[in-house]
Amino acid sequence: MPTISVKRDSLFAALGKTYTDDEFQDLCFEFGLELDEVTTEKQMLMKEQGDQAGAGVSEEILYRIDIPANRYDLLCLEGLVNGLLVFQKKKESPQYHLTKYEDCHSLHLTPSTAQIRPYAVAAVLKGIHFTKASYDSFIDLQDKLHQNICRKRTLVAIGTHDLDTIQGPFVYDALPPADIKFKALNQQKEMTASELMELYSSHAQLKQYLPIIRDSPVYPVIKDKNGVVLSMPPIINGDHSKITLNTKNVFIECTATDLTKAKVVLDTIVCMFAPYCKFQVQQCKVYAPDGTYELYPKMETREETISVDKANNYIGISESGDTLAALLSRMCLRTTHEPERGLLRVRVPPARHDVIHACDLYEDIAIAYGYNNIPRRALRVSTAGGQTALNKLTEQLRQECAHAGYTEALTFTLCSREDISTKLGIPIEQAPAVHISNPKTLEFQVVRTQLLPGLLKTLAANKKMPLPLKLFEISDVVLQDAEAETGARNERRLCAVHCGKSAGFQFVHGLLDRAMLLLRVPHGEGYRLRPTEDPAYFPGRCAEVVLQSTVIGRIGVLHPSVLAAFDLTNPCSAVEINLEPFL
Repeated sequence: MPTISVKRDSLFAALGKTYTDDEFQDLCFEFGLELDEVTTEKQMLMKEQGDQAGAGVSEEILYRIDIPANRYDLLCLEGLVNGLLVFQKKKESPQYHLTKYEDCHSLHLTPSTAQIRPYAVAAVLKGIHFTKASYDSFIDLQDKLHQNICRKRTLVAIGTHDLDTIQGPFVYDALPPADIKFKALNQQKEMTASELMELYSSHAQLKQYLPIIRDSPVYPVIKDKNGVVLSMPPIINGDHSKITLNTKNVFIECTATDLTKAKVVLDTIVCMFAPYCKFQVQQCKVYAPDGTYELYPKMETREETISVDKANNYIGISESGDTLAALLSRMCLRTTHEPERGLLRVRVPPARHDVIHACDLYEDIAIAYGYNNIPRRALRVSTAGGQTALNKLTEQLRQECAHAGYTEALTFTLCSREDISTKLGIPIEQAPAVHISNPKTLEFQVVRTQLLPGLLKTLAANKKMPLPLKLFEISDVVLQDAEAETGARNERRLCAVHCGKSAGFQFVHGLLDRAMLLLRVPHGEGYRLRPTEDPAYFPGRCAEVVLQSTVIGRIGVLHPSVLAAFDLTNPCSAVEINLEPFL
């Protein structure tokens, strides 16, 4: 859930009323938001960077407000104020107007852009008047969108430019890095794209975006008709066209790998800042490589129809159609009631891209009505809940393992590839692991296929504790399964490890016997041990645990190479079995 920071005094001035902290918190709650924190910029910096960082920083009070992840229209002060004022019936929801396009502001895509970021959209805001506050909000909204719907610029990258410093039509191209040379934002000299990538490799904010295009043979670039570079998305804009407080006309371009997201982002930006130019938004022609064109932004207001009875039943209230229409109108959704058909006709504005289903409208009715005002009622259906058999068995075994002197551990479900393969002496190809397609760290690359690596890492982190160390865990592993609907399945397992001055095989064997006895599977009659070889265990000191004719696990003394791989120096024994055959 994104969090925005707004200056309290600026917010109250825009709302036309001063609130106490508690009053504003109540207003946020009624509107479906949460006032997370009341702080200052100085306090925030000191918390993040230490006491020295707060020197000379403003102590103006900030409200940090949690915003629902899909409410892109509330990510800036302008959108938040508009939503609250409409909610309080102090103003009508705004109407936006598209003005006729000008051919000189068209954007032309070349065929080479299909190799890297194949889509682009554009718009123009004319006659805009920036103040320091609105300029900062304009920049901050772009940052919030980049982190949210744009997925850190991988899906969409936004560029905003002073239209009076450039000349259209504009060209969106993809060129080899050596062929791109321009003066980047706030730089003093021109550099090639390769030089810029090297420069920004140590930049605190921009270095995270470099991998998006680094390995591509071509980099995206937008130029005007004179060859002036506007931007090299998704990395940096050009210094020539940067916007300032004196900017009056803004050219907005969004390049993307997802056209739908690009449309949403463009609509959001122009809707939030259209009030600064009398709600007038100029469309741009965007030409595809085949010569066809589309007009952007779309700014489409669509109509949805919902039933009055269904809305009342879903929420648990009994209100007239006119009342429900008024509630939806308070959420910036202009609504009319058709009493003869029992329907509500809802006009969804271009800023409300979060409304994709009738359920979203029911939710907005409930918010405007007030969740605390919905009457409580007894359940119409009587149901009885209870533990699943597998969870009940798990809880019972946890208690018994603890009674046997073992300490429970709870380890990460994700681990590195080496933890389940190389360190256990098996190739990764032989491990039926589910791999993370885009792992953020080397520690979390796959979903564990065994509980043993997690317990060994726990032992390694507690080597200073007195011996012996006896740990157990009862949890799920995930295994690839071609027959499963998702291609993988969960399997509940029990794993125990004994680490001491001697291997202590008899201890884990004793725990296995105790568990089997409780499961009413005595040794010799219901289960047995069958010698086997496993690279994770010492040769001649490993056995399969066989339940009737099914192998359900392994027990043995761990191999010294496995202990060394997990940075352990004392001998260890382990047992790991599948619990699901006992259900």
